[in-house]
Amino acid sequence: MVDEESRQAVRPAGKFRIYLGSAAGVGKTCAMLDEGWRRHNRGADVVVGFVETHGRPHTAELVRDLEIVPRRVVDYRGTTFEEMDVAAVLGRRPEVALVDELAHTNVPGSGPHHKRWEDVLELLDAGIGVVSTVNIQHLESVADAVEEITGVRIRERVPDWVVRKADQIELIDSSADQLRRRMLHGNIYPADKVPGALTGFFKTENLVALRELALRFVADETEEELLGYLRKERPGVFWDTSERIMVAVTGAPGSDVVVRRAARLAQRTKGDLLVVHVQSEDQGGEQASRSLSVIRQLVADVGGQWFDVPGDDPAATVFAFAEEHHVTQIVVGATRRSRWQEWTKGSVIRKILRYTAASGIDLHVIARRDFPDNGMPPQAPDGESGA
Repeated sequence: MVDEESRQAVRPAGKFRIYLGSAAGVGKTCAMLDEGWRRHNRGADVVVGFVETHGRPHTAELVRDLEIVPRRVVDYRGTTFEEMDVAAVLGRRPEVALVDELAHTNVPGSGPHHKRWEDVLELLDAGIGVVSTVNIQHLESVADAVEEITGVRIRERVPDWVVRKADQIELIDSSADQLRRRMLHGNIYPADKVPGALTGFFKTENLVALRELALRFVADETEEELLGYLRKERPGVFWDTSERIMVAVTGAPGSDVVVRRAARLAQRTKGDLLVVHVQSEDQGGEQASRSLSVIRQLVADVGGQWFDVPGDDPAATVFAFAEEHHVTQIVVGATRRSRWQEWTKGSVIRKILRYTAASGIDLHVIARRDFPDNGMPPQAPDGESGA
């Protein structure tokens, strides 16, 4: 494998393009292969790092005569799997690699990384351009919203910062009716899976909601590109909004939902996301510590900043932090205390509300929605790498 110093000496970091879809079957992989073929015809050195056709003849035909880097074959628990051979792609050194399904989880023992997006980052660092695909449900900040909409557990997720790292994001759009027709014609799933899909994940109302999420995400990205251009061309003009979103978290169940809702709010207002954990003498033990570690990683995945702030009075500490950092909106999770605990210890949310009422800071109280392990199917039937 080429060492990092050698890679950087050969060429700068590769360009990154993502085709984003609302669901399986919209045509992301076809768009990726078409682009690879166009670049190949213009003289670019393009290889197929990994493309999943899912048995769809039309998709397989679009590979044409593009060079395919042989996959790595791995035996895991008595079953044979094929994964992208990252070392082989690095050794081949193409200008551009086509790498399908950014959210895919690699089979243990198949390579140096757990997730395919980590493979892609290594290729980019080596100066290899990458064209990839992902569905909106796999973005970390919107995955819980998709779970609520569809009732399906989203297990494979990509940190938002990885997708936003792309130089270009293009939406492959399809109406709900068109996608369901493709399903009926056998262009997405085998015939035996079609009825269940149409009454489950591919219900019209689900597809409409997923499309809306995808459109909003791309619109946000386009606006951010415009702001970047304006800052560059007219640096003396203040173009940004001044929103600063702060979310107060604990190790309580459902805190991840609160963080994701705050992250979406920050994205839509083009504001900063500040996540505060108030440290007190009673930290709740090892279980709470493990929960906070998970939440802290989630904060990094959605592009937020983490702050551990000492204080014995959570409400006063949260408000003091908000004032110090010029926060415009505070997000908290709904209380899990019993009425007796509210009477004896007081309501943290009510205290924060009293503080914010006279300060001009908005307060959002978010319901903590927990999904029991047995309350959902194991993964979304999206015909790809699983949800």
